[in-house]
Amino acid sequence: MADAAAIDPAVDVLAELAGDGPALEFAVGTGRIALPLSERGVPVRGIELSQAMVDRLRAKPGGETIDVAIGDMATTRVDATFSLVYLVFNTIGNLTTQRDQVQCFRNAAAHLRPGGRFVIEVGIPDLRRLPPGETLRVFDRTTDHLGVDEYDVVDQGLVSHHWTRLDGRWHLSSTPFRYVWPAELDLMAQLAGMALVERWGGWDRTPFTSESRSHVSVWELPD
Repeated sequence: MADAAAIDPAVDVLAELAGDGPALEFAVGTGRIALPLSERGVPVRGIELSQAMVDRLRAKPGGETIDVAIGDMATTRVDATFSLVYLVFNTIGNLTTQRDQVQCFRNAAAHLRPGGRFVIEVGIPDLRRLPPGETLRVFDRTTDHLGVDEYDVVDQGLVSHHWTRLDGRWHLSSTPFRYVWPAELDLMAQLAGMALVERWGGWDRTPFTSESRSHVSVWELPD
């Protein structure tokens, strides 16, 4: 995800959507998207829960120009409004309850100027690939990494397990998520006073279809 091939198309779309206005990134992290977007001339601010992530952002060239509020993206407010709020690479799933995800949409709407856009990039759950009665799906398998998603189809839960070989030893890390469907996201946007204006299969604006494995969706706050 750090390659230019992954970053540049996202920044192209976000810079176009921001126009002449500023942008706010929820879960800005170490600045993978915020820094190149700022280099395009878009004023960028961020919200981030992890101080350690912000410290890594600050250590990068240009990192000092990104103003970051420490806090939860579902509730933390900054004293400004924006033409664009965005949330990339499945991060909406880090909010592990529907209530928190709805609150995230409301928080985005509260930061938008009239006519502003909220953008999310998120994967489509791989439930179609699960055999009946199974809960585990291998999504990556190499000599140094094994990735397995564990689904809870009752509560829309997903735990992503990663076995990674470092210095000849295997290490396990597991991260919980709440997967969410496009139609559910549209309803969350409606509850926050926004409406869908675009949905693509990726940052290259390919059409979103039943076979898409992810989507980039854009909602607008009415004027």
